[in-house]
Amino acid sequence: MLEKRDFYINGTWITPAAAETCEVINPSTESPCAVISLGTQADTDAAVAAAKAALPGWMATPVAERIALVENLLAAYRRRKDEIAKAMSLEMGAPMDLAHKSQAGSGSYHLTNFIKAAKEFEFERPLNAQSPKDRIVYEAVGVAALITPWNWPMNQVSLKVGAAAIAGCTMVLKPSEESPLSAMIFAELMDETGFPPGVFNLVNGTGTGVGTQLSGHPDVDMVSFTGSTRAGTAISQNAALTLKKVHLELGGKGANLIFDDADDAAVRRGVETMMQNTGQSCNAPSRMLVQRSIYDRVVAEASEVASTIAVGPADQPGDHIGPVVNATQWDKIQDLIQKGIDEGARLVTGGTGRPPGLNTGYYVRPTVFADVNNQMTIAREEIFGPVLSILPFDTEEEALEIANDTVYGLTNYVQTQDPARANRLARQLRSGMVEINGISRSAGSPFGGMKQSGNGREGGIFGIEDFLEVKSVGGWQAE
Repeated sequence: MLEKRDFYINGTWITPAAAETCEVINPSTESPCAVISLGTQADTDAAVAAAKAALPGWMATPVAERIALVENLLAAYRRRKDEIAKAMSLEMGAPMDLAHKSQAGSGSYHLTNFIKAAKEFEFERPLNAQSPKDRIVYEAVGVAALITPWNWPMNQVSLKVGAAAIAGCTMVLKPSEESPLSAMIFAELMDETGFPPGVFNLVNGTGTGVGTQLSGHPDVDMVSFTGSTRAGTAISQNAALTLKKVHLELGGKGANLIFDDADDAAVRRGVETMMQNTGQSCNAPSRMLVQRSIYDRVVAEASEVASTIAVGPADQPGDHIGPVVNATQWDKIQDLIQKGIDEGARLVTGGTGRPPGLNTGYYVRPTVFADVNNQMTIAREEIFGPVLSILPFDTEEEALEIANDTVYGLTNYVQTQDPARANRLARQLRSGMVEINGISRSAGSPFGGMKQSGNGREGGIFGIEDFLEVKSVGGWQAE
């Protein structure tokens, strides 16, 4: 079993202040695969103090030098990409093909986009052509607490660390205690890349422990958090006592609007996107809204697609989904599937219990419900598992009303060959992101939501700007 007990503080690996250990569980086997330490207030204080001491020097480091260090980080990340993928597969259950291509691939993708965006961004610029003595200066927010989830570990670590580093922030990273191994490799990369001591620090711990200590710490200037809406609310309340800047990437309950003129691949695409990463994505299209004239056909096709999705251990190659992350998530998903049945939704594929032949591991049967209405629990709550709800609609107006009738507002999806309707819906859907006809957003596009899906944006220049303050200067002198 791996032993990863140390924390990375002020440029060195140190022994925690107190010996409080935590087992990391392999969700494919339900057995421990590693042991880490959980931080205490003393560890949090040491990491924040290191970040605070390093802040003036790091802010004063020329932007070009900060970008160059992130370029070095990208090169180091690529060299150890396979190792990072294996760590994520082990700790959170992503099958090896997904872990390598999408999970580990997301880290290099985001770092590349940050580097490109930063080279084109003016950190100091005139207000306008008519105001030669006015300058807009973008400078670091300060010490940033970065709290990341287990479902896309490197996606979120790279989105936060890459943007913060280029912006000139110093940082303390608290990865999820469910998926700390990949983050500790990332800390090794920060160390070998040559970032000055204190710029980047890592302390493992729980959300209620180190997470709470960071969000309420008087010397932390900003919290960037990705996770549940419930935890985001608690962080916001705690951070409010010191008026920190708070960036939240929270849950979702995405609607996928399928009209009768949708392309032939729309249903399969919707089901497979929902099931990717075992449904453990905040932007999953978990509500499939289908025009009534094609409803029966779509239900049958969705059921057929879901029934062909293989489930298996994360350490095996292939196009299958793995387990969910832990027993708590498994139990929650089972309860919600049963609630769907009890509330009258029609189960067309899957159901409660493990898939045949998988008696150990947190495996969930790919599940599809039809005849769901938007007041059912499975249509309201974020399930975070491979469970799709199908709801009928008659008109575009009804589809829009159902889609927007949620506390969430992260990603919605539209499937139609009518350009005017597609654009009209994209404007009216209350979400931070909309994808039309399976066309993904381009590199550097902002990721983020509205309503109870959070605030702020990640990725590209939008992500860097979230770690910057805007300073307005009058009387700027020519040099």
